[in-house]
Amino acid sequence: MKVRFITVDVFTDRKFGGNPLAVVPDAAALSGAQMQAIAAEFNLAETTFVLPPRNSSHTAEVRIFTPRAELPFAGHPNIGTAFALAKESERQGRAVSDPMIFEEKAGLVRLTLLKEGASVLGARLMPPQSLNRGDDLDPEIIAAACSLEPSDIEAANHQPCIASCGIPLAFAELKTRAALSTAHPRTEVFTKHLPAERVTGVLLYVKDQRGGFDLQVRMFAPLYGVPEDPATGSGNVALAGLLASLRREPDLSLALRIGQGVDMGRPSLLEASAEKRNGEITALSIGGRCVPMMRGMLTL
Repeated sequence: MKVRFITVDVFTDRKFGGNPLAVVPDAAALSGAQMQAIAAEFNLAETTFVLPPRNSSHTAEVRIFTPRAELPFAGHPNIGTAFALAKESERQGRAVSDPMIFEEKAGLVRLTLLKEGASVLGARLMPPQSLNRGDDLDPEIIAAACSLEPSDIEAANHQPCIASCGIPLAFAELKTRAALSTAHPRTEVFTKHLPAERVTGVLLYVKDQRGGFDLQVRMFAPLYGVPEDPATGSGNVALAGLLASLRREPDLSLALRIGQGVDMGRPSLLEASAEKRNGEITALSIGGRCVPMMRGMLTL
């Protein structure tokens, strides 16, 4: 059996930047076990598999796999899959669907395309679930999991906590960019205190306006086979919602330019937004540009 694949770099405007993604645009003949094996073979943060939609009014069903497990939702895989499908339509002279609606385990993901004239440059998504803030976490556990000192964690605005827009992550603010640079995951601490069934990973952030960013972040998910993620759309869209919810204003439009992957040599730019009305988060989105990289054939 021959299976086509495409790879794109997501949340970047240049090749070899951002977060690489493999997309299998016609995965109807594949089993879940085959999808997982293919994702392990690519060994990228995620690989997506596009299936016919269950509801004909939607664009597709999309399944997302890390090298070790299937995810109910993730950000850069949706952005990159929408871009890849749109570029395939362009290449074949077909009308490009816009907006797109993907069916995923966490719910429906709506995406709009970013264009320059008629050319598709990237995409923007709205997460499948509203922001949900979960338990607070012990700063000492987060520090140990990321090879930091508890004093590196900034707790003035919020304690480290779990939050989700479809996939649960632990969030912690750091005091300095230097601390963010030195962080690295300790798998044994994740296994003991932050198991995969509780959180997908830990997202650390610091307020840092160098390089045109509002925030710089890093995300570690070693139990999912992702020691570090170059760009985490699902995490950063939840982060935008979390930060908006912490602000005192009852009505707020928050726009953030978020840098990630810099310390990995895969610089990424994610543009996140949150709307708050009457003290409630009413809308969230995240988007960015993409670059096509490879296309080829898998032989199974």
